[in-house]
Amino acid sequence: MPRARKGAARTQARRKLLREARGFFGTKSRLKQQAKVALMRAGRYAWRDRRARKRDFRALWITRITAACRMRGVRYSLFINGIQRAGCLLNRKMLSEVAIHDPITFDALVNLAKAKTTASAAAA
Repeated sequence: MPRARKGAARTQARRKLLREARGFFGTKSRLKQQAKVALMRAGRYAWRDRRARKRDFRALWITRITAACRMRGVRYSLFINGIQRAGCLLNRKMLSEVAIHDPITFDALVNLAKAKTTASAAAA
């Protein structure tokens, strides 16, 4: 029985690997082993940065809300506390969008938060 060799499968695997590494710089897009290492590293960075992106956006939304609150004379922490006590279900992403695109509604939310924090402070 003749010896089985990889043949076409090896070529297809190499072609697939180099196709995924297209756009990489230098030998990372031309040589199989370099492309393999670069793809593994790129995958690790992609995995890490998918999580970092979520943190970055949350920080951006908090910064936007903080700026909008300061313009209205209330601290971010008191605003968030008042909104939560009021039972408002808007998350930080939506609050930042409201602060940017609908300042009148955000004013109403700030007044609601102020009312809830002063009411809770008076009760305590």
